[in-house]
Amino acid sequence: MSLENSTSKKHAELLDKKALSLKGGGDKRVDAQHKRGKLTARERISLLLDVGTFEELDPLVLHRSTDFGLENQQYLGDAVVTGYGEVNGRLTFVYAQDFTVLGGSLSEAVANKICKVMDRAMDNGAPIVGLIDSGGARIQEGVDSLSGYGAIFQRNVMASGVIPQISVMMGPAAGGATYSPALTDFIFMVEGLGQMYITGPDVIKAVTGEEISHEDLGGSEAHTVKSGVAHFAEETEESCISKVQKLLSFLPQNNMENPPPASAADPSDRYAESLNKIIPDNPNQPYNMLDVIHTVVDSQDFLQVHQNFAPNILVGLARFEGNPVGIVAQQPDHHAGVLDIDASVKAARFVRFCDAFNIPLVTFIDVPGFLPGSSQEYGGIIRHGAKLIFAYAEATVPKISILTRKAYGGAYIVMSSKNLKGDINYSWPTGQVAVMGAEGAVNIIHRSKIMDSDNPKKLTAELVSEYEGNLMNPYIAASRGMIDDVIEPGETRTKVIKALKMLANKRDNMPPKKHGSIPL
Repeated sequence: MSLENSTSKKHAELLDKKALSLKGGGDKRVDAQHKRGKLTARERISLLLDVGTFEELDPLVLHRSTDFGLENQQYLGDAVVTGYGEVNGRLTFVYAQDFTVLGGSLSEAVANKICKVMDRAMDNGAPIVGLIDSGGARIQEGVDSLSGYGAIFQRNVMASGVIPQISVMMGPAAGGATYSPALTDFIFMVEGLGQMYITGPDVIKAVTGEEISHEDLGGSEAHTVKSGVAHFAEETEESCISKVQKLLSFLPQNNMENPPPASAADPSDRYAESLNKIIPDNPNQPYNMLDVIHTVVDSQDFLQVHQNFAPNILVGLARFEGNPVGIVAQQPDHHAGVLDIDASVKAARFVRFCDAFNIPLVTFIDVPGFLPGSSQEYGGIIRHGAKLIFAYAEATVPKISILTRKAYGGAYIVMSSKNLKGDINYSWPTGQVAVMGAEGAVNIIHRSKIMDSDNPKKLTAELVSEYEGNLMNPYIAASRGMIDDVIEPGETRTKVIKALKMLANKRDNMPPKKHGSIPL
């Protein structure tokens, strides 16, 4: 047989094997995947990427282990599908673990494939999306599998702040496998399918005696509500991937680009009369800050991040005149919008992400202070609150803030204040800046006077009114340049858009250094 015929025959055989590899581990395992309510790796990729744009990388790779029964279980591409395509017409790299092939376990070959596609994403300055569904390290490969995780982690760290990294939990991830998602920018979870934990229920029971289910230990509610490890939870794989696509529409391809503008039908000079009446007369009465955000951003479109974790602070992405911004805001409707440990960490992480990817920050402030109590002090509120200070002070993107009501004590300074190089700081007429609330301040300053009074209640009310008028109204802060202007609530949208235009070419550099030492 000629060399040409031999090569042609080999190529034909490979084509046949490639056709089979499209079914992963075979029809039975694909059927089993579907019976679990899960899509296959290739089905997930086809949902994520624009139709006809996927180009696969390394489809012919085979694992090299010939021990422990694996010699007859080689599948083209092994347990991951990798490649690139487009999302909304923009280059995106992807890898999808294939649970139908040896449980999606990470072999040396799988790790090499993932590392290669991550390298290509870095080289070309484009986001990478990991679709996670794996039983963990391939036990039969021992240290080679563990080494593979280490190589992936190293690339996660090198890519951090350079390209957007997104992990989508569509199946299990246990032990070391959880740390790659933890190193990425955003984690999505499919409810009832995605799970993350360092040690599983069986190990926990053996070591501590505690009995807990897989879902309660590492499911979507555990991580989007309690731990804050995950940012988004969706009911189905389809809705989860759709949310990933929406998130990507707000993000630049890399840290050297600006976020992508979109067409804006919402008028930039739209006046919002409803905001002039949104602040209650009673300073202790809550209101919903989401109503403020939805009213001022384009088309009421606000993509919340970490929606169910630390709900006393809101973070997310929106647009003004078509241009993406990051929103940080207190939520007076939940625990009065107080800053606690979880809220501080949630906001600090988001501020740093926006700064890394050139996304301007718009902050809405109504904060009574940091949450008091021994549990917060013992939990490190000082250290965690300092993270938010660090994040705002370090950020060089445009920083605009709007004080809607309260800004008391250290919490005033933390929330993008002029002292932390806030660029434009507005206040509504209802804004109050002070060391503490008027009643508390009066009881300290005038304690003796009140105690000696014939009518303490009346005197306290008079002194509170005097304190608020002389020290707390926003015009005092404005007279000292800490507030740039006191504006009508209804003109907030127009003012923010004008400020963003003015700051579009802002240049602000940090002192030369390797990196700062954030109080982790």
